[in-house]
Amino acid sequence: MDLKSLRVDRRRQFWGEIIPYLGYVMQSGVAVMFMFAFITFSAWYTSFVQHIPDGLPIRWIMLILLVPLTIHSSFRTYLQSPDVVFLLPQESRMKEYLSGSWTSGVVYKVVGLVLVFLISWPLYVRADAEPKSFLSFMILLIILKIISSYGGWKELSMVSIRAALGYRLLRWAVMTLAIASWLWEPTGKSLVYIGLLCITFIVAGTFPVKHLVAWERLIAKEKTQIGRVMLVLGWFVNVPERQQRVYSRRLLSRLGSGIPWKSQYAYRYLITKSFIRSDILGIIIRAGLLGLLLVWWTRGSLLASGIYLFFLFIIGMQLSSLKRFHSESFWLNIYPIQPNSRQENATEFVFRALVLSACILWLPLLGTGLSQVGLLVGTLVAGLLMSLLFRIRLSRKGNVDSDDE
Repeated sequence: MDLKSLRVDRRRQFWGEIIPYLGYVMQSGVAVMFMFAFITFSAWYTSFVQHIPDGLPIRWIMLILLVPLTIHSSFRTYLQSPDVVFLLPQESRMKEYLSGSWTSGVVYKVVGLVLVFLISWPLYVRADAEPKSFLSFMILLIILKIISSYGGWKELSMVSIRAALGYRLLRWAVMTLAIASWLWEPTGKSLVYIGLLCITFIVAGTFPVKHLVAWERLIAKEKTQIGRVMLVLGWFVNVPERQQRVYSRRLLSRLGSGIPWKSQYAYRYLITKSFIRSDILGIIIRAGLLGLLLVWWTRGSLLASGIYLFFLFIIGMQLSSLKRFHSESFWLNIYPIQPNSRQENATEFVFRALVLSACILWLPLLGTGLSQVGLLVGTLVAGLLMSLLFRIRLSRKGNVDSDDE
């Protein structure tokens, strides 16, 4: 069996299923929106680089910007559940199959990291009193990214879940300390320190017991990544529902428990619990924190209002995907749920969550005081109107889907 050709065929098959949906995504106006966002960001960034405020904590900004991108790693294996049976006899040769996943996973992530570095470099070199050289900084980031990806790949094969989690925490600590050392310490001293950290990290990865091929974990990761792709496409077009990763989140498990125990509220309870345990909550929290930081940073200007509306739109798009949760569930046809309650409860939940997000994102603007009351009130009203537009759109879409059914 030619394992390399098998992976190529599966990759081609996957993209053959995805590409037809991309036309609908472009027709939805997302290309125009991103072009507008790119032009706006470019104009703002150029102006900001030319007028850098005094005391800008550029090293902390670079640390916060580069550490997550350096650490993040994911690999597409295109493995399927039947492979546990049919490819198991080829386990000793699976390195031929998985080597392509490793290479593509590293290359794409390195390209993304380098692009972000190139964009942030003009700000860094102008704001830092003693900036590092361009070439040495970029080479160091690429090396750290490769080492971090190596660690992420080793985590997937570790037998013990606790060992994998511990090694992940070590990876975060090592990469954070390495980049911080490079930003704050002299070049020679930081390179010695980074070298010792990386050697320790690589050696530590040799101790945990590992599977030759972690079949179940790799298959579960692949299902999760496919589910995320379909989740994004589901913002624009109806796509088949795929398995999503489920998080326990015990601290939030009580949310939704106060919903009345009645048939008309049954789906609201289900969608609330699903939201708490889904990827969407994590994405919204990260987008919200970044939005709060940028709105606070640019408060007092029209740019802050634009950033506020942009992040509210992103959160709204994420919440809109909740409409497709359980859309293909057989059990919803069995349980005593009122026919229209699924669409109504999902729309109401998205609207309430978006209004709450609009209010929270608006709070940093209060730092300007009452000197710009018109801008404060106008921004909040615009956010609430956007929430209402999302509700109207979801209600109409729900009615069309109901008529189709």
